[in-house]
This record gives sequence, C-alpha cells and structure tokens, in this order.
Amino acid sequence: MKFTCRFLVILFSLSFSLSSFLYATDIKNIGIPYVQNYTKEIYKSGNQNWSVTKDKNGVMYYGNSEGLLAFDGKYWQLYSMPNNLIVRAVASDNKGKIYVGGFGQFGYWSNNLKGVFSYTSLIHLVPKGLMDKDEIWKIYVDGNRIYFQSFGCIYIYENNKITTVKATNHFLFMYKVGSRFFVEILKEGLFELKNNKLEFIKGSEVLGHTGILSILPYKNNSYLIGTGKNGLFIYDGEQFTPWINQANDFLKTYQLNNGVAMFNKYFIYGTILNGIVILNDEGKIVQRINKASGLQNNTVLSLYADNEQNLWMGLDNGIDRVEINSPLYFYFDKNGIFGTVYSSLIHDNKIYLGTNQGLFSSSWSMNNENPFQSFDFKLINGSQGQVWDLSVIDGQLLCGHNDKTYRVDGTQLIKISDDGGGWTIKKLKTNPNFLIQGTYTGLIIYKKDNAGKWVFSNKVQGFNEPSRYVEQDDKGQIWVGHPYKGIYRLTLSDDLSKVTTSKYYDSHNGLPKDYQINIFNFNNRIVFSSDLGIYNYDELSDKFIRYDQLNNRLGSFYSANNIIKASDKKYWFIDHGRVALADISQPGKFNIDSSRFNILEGRMVNYYENINKINNSIYLISVDDGFAIYNSDVPPPEKIALPPVLIRRVENITDTVLTVAESNSAVEVLEIPYEQNNISITYSLPYYHQANVQYQFFLEGYSRQWSGWTSQNRKEFTNLKPGEYRFLVKARVNEGASTTASVYEFVVLPPWYSTIWAYLMYLVMSVLIVLYIRHLSHLRLLKQQEKMKHKLELEKEEFLQQEMKANEQRIIQLKTEQLEADLAGKNRELANSTMNIVYKNELLQKISEEIIQLKDKDGKKLPAEQLRKIQTVINEGMNDERDWNLFENSFNEAHENFFKKLKAKHTDLSPNDLKLCAYLRMNMSSKELASILNITLRGVEIRRYRLRKKLNLEHDKNLAEFLMEL
Repeated sequence: MKFTCRFLVILFSLSFSLSSFLYATDIKNIGIPYVQNYTKEIYKSGNQNWSVTKDKNGVMYYGNSEGLLAFDGKYWQLYSMPNNLIVRAVASDNKGKIYVGGFGQFGYWSNNLKGVFSYTSLIHLVPKGLMDKDEIWKIYVDGNRIYFQSFGCIYIYENNKITTVKATNHFLFMYKVGSRFFVEILKEGLFELKNNKLEFIKGSEVLGHTGILSILPYKNNSYLIGTGKNGLFIYDGEQFTPWINQANDFLKTYQLNNGVAMFNKYFIYGTILNGIVILNDEGKIVQRINKASGLQNNTVLSLYADNEQNLWMGLDNGIDRVEINSPLYFYFDKNGIFGTVYSSLIHDNKIYLGTNQGLFSSSWSMNNENPFQSFDFKLINGSQGQVWDLSVIDGQLLCGHNDKTYRVDGTQLIKISDDGGGWTIKKLKTNPNFLIQGTYTGLIIYKKDNAGKWVFSNKVQGFNEPSRYVEQDDKGQIWVGHPYKGIYRLTLSDDLSKVTTSKYYDSHNGLPKDYQINIFNFNNRIVFSSDLGIYNYDELSDKFIRYDQLNNRLGSFYSANNIIKASDKKYWFIDHGRVALADISQPGKFNIDSSRFNILEGRMVNYYENINKINNSIYLISVDDGFAIYNSDVPPPEKIALPPVLIRRVENITDTVLTVAESNSAVEVLEIPYEQNNISITYSLPYYHQANVQYQFFLEGYSRQWSGWTSQNRKEFTNLKPGEYRFLVKARVNEGASTTASVYEFVVLPPWYSTIWAYLMYLVMSVLIVLYIRHLSHLRLLKQQEKMKHKLELEKEEFLQQEMKANEQRIIQLKTEQLEADLAGKNRELANSTMNIVYKNELLQKISEEIIQLKDKDGKKLPAEQLRKIQTVINEGMNDERDWNLFENSFNEAHENFFKKLKAKHTDLSPNDLKLCAYLRMNMSSKELASILNITLRGVEIRRYRLRKKLNLEHDKNLAEFLMEL
C-alpha cells in the first residue's frame, strides 16, 4: 500500500501527504497536470499519429500519417516508408530495432553498420499467397518473436521466418497483456492466441459487438476490458462482469478508443470525442483532460506511458505529452475569458482571479464525491479594468484596482477608497490596526470601523510619488520603491496623516541603478533587489551595500526581481520568470529548489508575479492565463537515472550539408575524406520534462579540455587534421549531476598523397626513380667517360697543336730572329755599304779637291785637260750606278716592298726621289746625303722640300719618321 500511495503522490502532486488520501484526491482534481503540445508545425509531419513507442535509448517514435516520426527531446525527424505509406503501428524491441507496419507492408528500422537509420522490409519472408493487402494495426514484441496484426491475419516473425495465423472472420485488434495475447474476431468474440492457435474465451459474447478497444491488467490477476460503446468489464479468468465506475457514461458517450495503465493503479482511456479520462482502481475519476483543458485535439488515436511517468498521446491532429509526475497542476483560460492574471487567491470557498480585465470568481469545491473540480468564472459586476492586487487581511478580501480600492464580499464590491492604482497593501508593523497602501499617487491609510471592517482613513500628505513597493522596518520608517526611479525613506507623523521626513536614494547612494529597485521583507530584514543583486541598507554610512551573504547562496537567483514569503522560513524567489523556493528553516543551511518549477518559466507576468498560500502546504500561483496549484508536502519524484546523450546526426558541412551518420551505435568507424574535413555533430538528451538541459563536450585529438556547460547541442569542427578522433559529450539537467560521457569515434582520412597506397606508390616510384637515376648516372658516367676520353683526345690534340704552334712560333721566332738577325746584318751591310759609298764619295771628293790643288814639279797647276779627265774619272766613280744597284738590292732585301708601297701610294716619284726616300729611311744626315748624292747640302734641302710636297706631308710631320713608318 505504501508503494502504491507513493506513486499516487507522484501522479497527483497536489496531495497533502501520504496519510491523508481523501483530501489529496480532492486537491488533485483541481486543474490538470502540465500538458505539452507538439503541433504539426513543430514536428513538420502529418496530422494523425496512430501509435507511440520508445526505444532503449529514450527516443520516441510515432506512427504518423506521413511515415515514422522520431523525437529525441530536441529534434524531430521523419523517415519515409516505401511508397510514402502511413505508419499505423510501431513497436521497439529495445535492441535497436523499431518495427513498423502499414498498408501491405511491415518491417523494421535500424542503424546500419555506418550508423545510418534505414528500413528493412520483411514482406519477402511471408509465404506466397498469404500476404493480405491490408493495414498492420498492432505490433507486439515478445522476446525474439514479433507479432504483426492486420484485420485479416497475424504474422509472427521469428528466426528470420514468418508464420501466419488466420481466422474464419476478420480480426479487430490484438492485445498483449503480460505474457498473454488476446484478439477479437468480429461477430464471434474474444480469443486467446496460444502456440499460434486461437482459443475462444467463453462468455466473451457479453462484451457485445461494439469492439474491444482496450485490455489492461487489473488487480488480482484479472483484466479490465474496454469496449467501444458498452463500457468497461472485468475478466477474472472465468467470467466477464461489468465494472461499475464513474466514467462508464462518459466512455459510452464519447466512445472509448484505447487505454493504458500506469503505476498498476490508474487507468487512462482515450476517446474519439472528448480527450482522456483517468480512473483509479476503485472506479473513481481522478482526472479528465480534453481540448478545453489543454489538449490540441479531442480524438486520441494512441496512448503510451513511458518509464519517466510521461503520458504520450497521438492525436488526430498533433502529439501531446502529459507530465503526470509534475508537482504543479494548472487551470488555463483556453477561451480567453479573463485575460492576463495578475493576482489570485482562495477565500470563502471561492477562487478569485484579478486580471487586466477585472475581477473574476468561481466556486471552489472540496466535495470528494465530485469527480472534478469544475470552474465557471464570472466577472464580478463593476470590477471591469485592471486589478493589481488581491489580499486577505483579517478575513477580509481587499482588491487594489486601477480605479479604486474595494472590499470584496462574495460577488459584491464595496468601495473603500477612490484613489486608483492600489499596487500593494499590508499591515503596519508598528500599529497592526492600520493598513498602508501604495498607489499611483502616494500612500493611503486604512483603519477598521466599529463593525471591524477595513475603511478609508486618510491619504498621507507630503508624498505624492507612485508607490509600487511599500515596506515598514523595525523602527517604523516606511520604505517606498518608485517603479522607475530609486527609493524613498519616509517617517510618518504619529497620527499617520503626513510625512515628517523624507529622503530619496539613487545610484549616488550605493544602489546599482535608479530604476526597478524592489523592496521586500526577507527574514525580518528589509532588502532591496535589482538585476545586479540584492542590497542592504547600512544606517551608519547611510548607503546601500551588496548583501553578498544572501547573493552567494542564491546562485543564479541573486538577481531575483520578486521575493514572496511562503511560510515562516521559506521564501519564493522569482527571477524574471524563473521560480525557486528557498528553505532557511535549518540553521546554517540554505536549500533552494528550482527544478520543480521549470514549468513556470515565462508563464508569469514579469514584476507582478503572485503566489498565495492556501494552507500550510498548498499554494496558488498566478500564471498569464490562469493559475497553478503547488503542494509543497509532495516529495519530489524519485530521481530517474538520466539516459546517455545521443549522437543524433553527423553532417559533412564542407560544401553542402550532407548527413553521414545518425547514431553513435555504428559498428564501422566513420571515415571522413580529408577534402571533406569540416563536420557538424548534433547531439541531444532524450529527456522530455521541462528542464534546463546543458551539454559539455570534448574532442580527443582536437580539444585541450572540456568545453563549458552550454545549452547548445550542436558543434562544428573545421579543418580537422588527419587522424583518429573521439567525440565525448555529457549532459546535466537543472545544473545537477552529469551523465556519463557518450562517445563517437571517427577518422579523418589523410589526403590521397598521405595514404598507405600513396606511400607504397611513393616507395615504388622512389625505387624506380633511384633505378632510373642510377641508370642515368651510369649513362652519364659512360657519357662523362666518353666525354673525358674525347676531352683528353681533344686536349691531347690541342696540346699537340699548341706544341706544334709553339714549335711553329719558336721556328717563326727563330726565323724571325734569324730574319731580324739577317735584316740587321743586311742593314749593317747596307749601312756599311752605304757608308762605304759615302766614304768613297767623300774620298773621291777630297781627291777631287786635292787634285785641283796639285802642281807639277814646277809648281804649276796641272793642266785643265788633265784635271778634267781625272775629274771625269772621279765623277764616274761617284755616280757609279753599280753602287746604287747594289744599294737598291740590299735595301730591298732589308726593307721588303718599300719601293712598291711607296710607288703605289705616290706614283709621281722619280728615281732620284726614290733614292732620297731610301737614304732618308736609313736615317742618313744631310751631309751624308750630300756626299752620297754628290750634291751640296743646299741641294739636299731642296730635294727634301720637293719630296715633302710630293708626299703631301704636313708641316709638322718629320719626313724621315714618315718613311720609316711605311
């Protein structure tokens, strides 16, 4: 009984305690558990969802009108069947296979060796002629046997073979309850399938012919059988008995369609026309949920209860998840009757909602016999407009309105103040007989009249600022928070009629900013909250300082914008939509719980959050379009071990996004080409409750350390180097303990030029190149040897030629030297002969001169005739041509071609001119020329002059030098 009650508490988290069951039943009938809607716009597939299952990894699968739909808590993925068939039935074998069935088709989806999710058909295993073109409506896994049921046949798949079971008439639906299989044959009754044979269950005729649409395990090893229109029956193994329960009429009217059991005590039935109804094992309705209370659609095509106490519903239009173990139950204004809720509370068996449209009320029933707490909210006449605050003080309900302030008596409004904008109202600590209220235009004081009713006393004079927050400290000073600027500290007169002292505080006094500074009473201390933390007022310095002792304990809630007292030592901290409950009841300990309130995030009016205590454990929480009920006595549900993080997709993002793997269960290690070394890895935690899920990852071979915690569940890696990699990822929920790391291994292949084959090719090429180089070297060596040989021959030949040239040059030199010597000798001979001629001529001249002087013995000169003869002989001797011929021959031998060159250039030269040129070339003096030419010195000069003219010599050119240069 204790075990059963414990799950009852988890299922209906509004009960007071395990020992007060009846009262808990009343509370949990108020509102509905949290319903999360997944519309077709979210999952982007067909409207209808015919079946639901969950695999071993925690991934949800749905038989959808467009195929197999998968959901991992973050991403939706549609897998199309052959011919785009509708998937009517889906089941998981918890070994990695998802069995599906549709029209004329059934098989399974699984990850192949590379981790890609693919379909395998089993139709080819059906014996010929036994395959009906019919829909597969049910699939059950029983160990190694898989049952596929259509209206015409039951197909049993085992050991890669299929056997069939047929009946004389059509089947309706088959059910697996424990280890037993039941199936209805139309117009015949209920049968049990045993050893591939059908056995009729006697007495099942009583069930009627509206269809058996649910068989669930019931207490005492019996079965609860649900029919389409005949209600519920109990089958104890022998007979069928109608089950008297509170939902029979409901199920008959709205047509039961399916059912599921939870916690062995609760039975949930889906209908065609009006959502679901939940019964306990006593037949009492404990909950009813339909479109009006949160579902997307009233037609429930399938139901599935998972291992995390989630109820999944496949609807005719969408998918819904009911968080059965949610600590909060809700009531939403689906019709938009009362607008946005700013305040709510329960008073005198009525629930009141203060909204932006007015004050609404409905009855609040505690009748245990009433299957539901139904609400019929009506607008209280005269309350139209914005309601800011609802407070019960000394048993009287006060309503702070945009226009006035009212006392509410049932559905009657009694005006107690004409001042509008009553934001907050509370008792004065120093004088509990008075109330102080913050309004648009200052402060209002209320007192009790003779009948004990709160009535208007006076408006506080001297202060007309908007007063969003009002608190009184232990010294009686009033702290007022302006909605858009700073803080005021006021001292009131003894009669509370006026402000005697006032001081304004802003950022110059230590506040973090001038606006949105909120004032609260926390543990009998006035505190001031802001986005940058909570502050205290230091009276000695007259400044505000950070209250770090509290800030540090609050963690991420240090920036709470609202603090609401829950009980003596418990406080609600609300940080811009996030809600946490702090417990400071144990000295030295500060426990803060936010995980149970994740559902509330973003559902409350910011800065106007409202939580009212109904009793010691029940709280009424205002949400945008309704309210929630929270029972603090309900212990948190048992912690379910978090599933491992799933690798949902590995994509190549180098050029275009291409999926290369869909699971971390691949047998083969993914190999990524080097030129495609940019990948994206998507991962998720299959956790479906409202929670803050964070991830941390590490890539071995790439990262140096684990990443920080982040809500992002996709990571890209670019320009990965060749090598082996291990991607590790883990998750945590609500900053709690993390999961074990999931691992995905892959390899970035080296570029083609760095592969083994490339290296082998390089080796072969290297050997070939070495051999080729060796061959080339050998050829080059031979060529060099040939070249050297040729070179040596050339050098030898050249050496010989040079030797020959040297010898020739030596011969020439010797010849030249010989010629020069000969020339020198000839020149000497020529000079000698010339000089001899000169001497001869000079001698003959002297002889001629002496002859003239000769006298005979008588002293007389010789006769002229005699002298003439002698002179003729002398002249002939001096002009002897033989001397010239000898000279000319010798001169030509010594100065080859001199006369030829001279004659070629100067054709007009006479023989005498040629002689003069020859003698001048010999560098003979004028005296010597005169002697050899037998002329006077004057004659020599004249000849020289004439010769210069014939040779066209310039004035400054030496004649002898010119002739020597020829």
